[in-house]
Amino acid sequence: MGIRELFKITRIASRYDHATGKFIINISYKTKTDVTDRTISVAEAFGLGIDEFQQHVIYDNVELKIGFRDIVYITGESGSGKSALLRELQRELAPSVVNIADVAVDPSKPLIESVGRTFEEGLELLSRVGLNDAFLFVRRFEQLSDGQKYRFRLAKVIESGKQYWVADEFCATLDRDTAKIVAFNVQKLARQLGKAVLVATTHTDLFRDLKPSVYIHKRFGREIRVRYFPNKLNASCSLVKEMRIVEGARQDYEKLACFHYRSSQLPPPYKIFALNHQNQKVGVIVYSYPPPMCFGRRQALGRVAPLPELNKDLVWISRVVLHPKYRTIGLGTLLVKETLPLIDRRYVETIAVMAKYNPFFEKAGMTKIAERKSHKSILKAVEKLEKLGFNPVFLASKQMNLQTLEGMNTKQIAQVKQVLLSVSNFYYKRLGAKGQMFPKRTDFEKALKSVTLHKLAQMLSALSVLNQTKMYLFWKNPNVQT
Repeated sequence: MGIRELFKITRIASRYDHATGKFIINISYKTKTDVTDRTISVAEAFGLGIDEFQQHVIYDNVELKIGFRDIVYITGESGSGKSALLRELQRELAPSVVNIADVAVDPSKPLIESVGRTFEEGLELLSRVGLNDAFLFVRRFEQLSDGQKYRFRLAKVIESGKQYWVADEFCATLDRDTAKIVAFNVQKLARQLGKAVLVATTHTDLFRDLKPSVYIHKRFGREIRVRYFPNKLNASCSLVKEMRIVEGARQDYEKLACFHYRSSQLPPPYKIFALNHQNQKVGVIVYSYPPPMCFGRRQALGRVAPLPELNKDLVWISRVVLHPKYRTIGLGTLLVKETLPLIDRRYVETIAVMAKYNPFFEKAGMTKIAERKSHKSILKAVEKLEKLGFNPVFLASKQMNLQTLEGMNTKQIAQVKQVLLSVSNFYYKRLGAKGQMFPKRTDFEKALKSVTLHKLAQMLSALSVLNQTKMYLFWKNPNVQT
């Protein structure tokens, strides 16, 4: 007869302390082995009593104080009982618990269609967890990296509305930089939303970024250490202190250009700065010469500036690009804030698309002057295209547009062209591919007649860009006098 499986003896009791606003939880957790021929033989061989050999104490009346908004970090060696404790706490706090491993995910659907009740809510949730990228919005869960999958699951956790977020083997499969970023974001989001977090992991390197209010370190046997800290927001990821901003060159931008939704057509650069972490390029900001005209500038300056003044006094932030792995830890704000004073121009301006969901320009000290929504002719064109089978969410994707066009007959393609012809006299000029402009309406009409499906797909993508809400932001350099 062999040794039979262990069975568990758990005693858990809790009460709510109104004075502190916390649950006082007492837990005892033991395992016990059935007495069999072989267990008796082992006990006799090592001089152990049967009672002593039978019972293994993991927790012995341990008292924990956990509130509705605590960040609980459980660490310890493998097999020490971390998961057992987390499992019992989850059971005790149910049904107000969501486990990040249990959230339902459809691997075949684009992210933007997998979270949020509306398009706007989906964008906000994805932006909160650092998936605020035009390319990522249309990717499927199965196409994401491990770190991105973890962030998406976190978006689903937020969407659940549950009070307690639970994760066993927290960030165990992620590289340590990504793990620190995720830990930082989890505590930040939870504290902003007034939620509690309970995680368990063998890794002890997440303490600074998670900044727990309850820290439980479990060793083998009965040994356990519980420490309590003030429950305060950690406002800075530990990796930020390791970042360095240096003056860069165009090749620094080109290394990261693939992570920007407008990777081509970089305006002539005035100055470029790169953000480095150890030996890796993680971010870049490009200051370019200003365009002759743009909305919002007249409001900012209070007048129309002549071209010589623009060339002398203004500079334009044309690109801010971050490696996807390092987003959501404030690096966009850091890049803008730290480099603005390094520019020897009187004014700095920019136009941002995602400023509504990720206002890092404003956090860096720039002022939002004006907002431009889509022209009614653009909105109507997008509505008509949706009726023809184009999903507005994917309209920015040339490949998706091409797939839809290739499935159409001649009459339907003609209808698509007619939709583009309905765009107003100002905006149709910007529907060209790769910088192609149409100065006259007749040029545009002629181009549409002979356009290939590939170029038509690019025109639809350009229409999607015109459909975006844009914000004009402005900064006056205090170090440059009139």
